[in-house]
Amino acid sequence: MSILKIARMGHPVLRRPAAPVADPTTADIARLVADMTETMIDAQGAGLAAPQVHVPLRVVIFHAPAHRLEKPSESVPLTVLINPEITPLSDETADDWEGCLSVPGLTGLVPRWERIRYTALTPDGAQIDREAEGFHARVVQHECDHLDGILYPQRMTDMGHLMFREELRHYMSDTESSEDE
Repeated sequence: MSILKIARMGHPVLRRPAAPVADPTTADIARLVADMTETMIDAQGAGLAAPQVHVPLRVVIFHAPAHRLEKPSESVPLTVLINPEITPLSDETADDWEGCLSVPGLTGLVPRWERIRYTALTPDGAQIDREAEGFHARVVQHECDHLDGILYPQRMTDMGHLMFREELRHYMSDTESSEDE
């Protein structure tokens, strides 16, 4: 396994749609998934798409750890999605702060569908068909956007809410302390 270099905003691989995977069961896909997993863990990310590691294929990995969820009992272990498709389950959206390993140091307020259904293949060729909400839905949408050449700033409705992560921490601390006084 190897830690792969992560493409950053502006790189052409992040701007174009990724190609479908013809056979998810190949040794090349297994190696890619293992390397992506090691890379995501090393970078302390919640998800990673193959284009982010310079591979223009429709492969996504993610997890939804308990500490990121409203209902910790609904945590999602490491999941691999090959050729995923997303369907919103309602028109309801929510704004929340997102970061990205390909947009290091920045964060932005991004609207996403609250509830989705996603389908995909696994590396052993099995079909996944799940419904998701909250952070689980958000991370799947974020990672699948990479497969279509979209980065989260392109989803933002107010670029005034794009900032350095450090500034958001200060802003949130100031807001919290103001509310306490």
